[in-house]
Amino acid sequence: MLNEARWSDRACSPAETFDRVSACLPGFGITRVARHTGLDRIGVPVWCAYTPNAKSIVVAQGKGLTDDEARTSAAMEALERVVASRPHCDVTRTSCRALRNAGKQFDDLPGLIAVGQTKFGDEDVIPWVVGRDLISGDSIYVPLEAVTLDRTLGSCRYWQSSDGLASGNTVDEAIFHGLNERIERDAYVLWQVSSAKARKSSCVDPGFIGCNNVSSLIARIETAGLVLRVFNMTSDIGVPSFTALIAPIETLSARRPRFVDVNYGAGTHPTARKAMLRAITEAVQSRMTFISGSRDDIYPSAYGRPLAEETRDLLLVDPKHAHRDKLKHPEGRGSGAIIDVLRHMGLGPVIAVSLGNPAWPFAVAKVLAPRLENPEGGRAQRYGPRALSKGSFG
Repeated sequence: MLNEARWSDRACSPAETFDRVSACLPGFGITRVARHTGLDRIGVPVWCAYTPNAKSIVVAQGKGLTDDEARTSAAMEALERVVASRPHCDVTRTSCRALRNAGKQFDDLPGLIAVGQTKFGDEDVIPWVVGRDLISGDSIYVPLEAVTLDRTLGSCRYWQSSDGLASGNTVDEAIFHGLNERIERDAYVLWQVSSAKARKSSCVDPGFIGCNNVSSLIARIETAGLVLRVFNMTSDIGVPSFTALIAPIETLSARRPRFVDVNYGAGTHPTARKAMLRAITEAVQSRMTFISGSRDDIYPSAYGRPLAEETRDLLLVDPKHAHRDKLKHPEGRGSGAIIDVLRHMGLGPVIAVSLGNPAWPFAVAKVLAPRLENPEGGRAQRYGPRALSKGSFG
């Protein structure tokens, strides 16, 4: 099981983390880390890290309340993507039958099979890596292709995704952030498939959180002539989760608003104010993506795509004044409490795979939670049981 005392946000400050990893960047193909903040009028720090020969996307982004936070965030995201393209793991080539006969636990992750691919047979020999079930503490094998992020592969049986991929100063730190991301993605899907009325009713006044940093962000956004809407999408798991939308105020009355005019961010964290900060700063980062045109996975057609009417409807909602007791569970719960909730809800296994070399001054992990919902992507199975049991689907 994870060491509760060490499983926290960061073992070092952002500046210390960057000092630890900066000398490694060229060796991982990361050639430049650049400040993009001044390209937008909001002024919230956004940085980018560039990996010209990356096997997924070339440009990684990072955001934060300070330049140190945003710079470190960008560098760490670039590192985790490079490592995930070539995981530093022991690989075993075997079959489900052989693993079963040897008494080994495994999960072939059928919900992550890619579009156009089929599940392999019981006797097919494929590469596997060993992860750890955070709920039981047991070792568990998962297919290597389910944890890699290498878009150069000619035919990958599994969906290529950064979902649940995270980095940190330590393995436990990386796992903490990967787990939060999986809970966030599950919460967002459940929020998406709920009725339009339910989504609108989840709109909250971000001031209820009582955080000076949140108040400062709101002021910056409003001074820049943008409107902000925050929605409480905390799921039955109970870890505080928010989604934020920002847009120029003229979008509310525009005759033909564009998709790129409204930007979205999401955040999950055991402490509600941190979850909300992540959601808002991620929305600002998303806006910078379209302003800078820096992401190589954003195509020109996106700039001409019309805005969905239901998205503008969300911007028009009057936020309700919410209070701390609107959150379903107490704030600031420890990591062990989150794992206990997942255990009691029958949402295991939750599998963490360490992808890095222990000798490196940083760690990378992939967290897989097969029973939680996954974000939109090229999978054969779009929704799992949680979304299908809750969703209105129009």
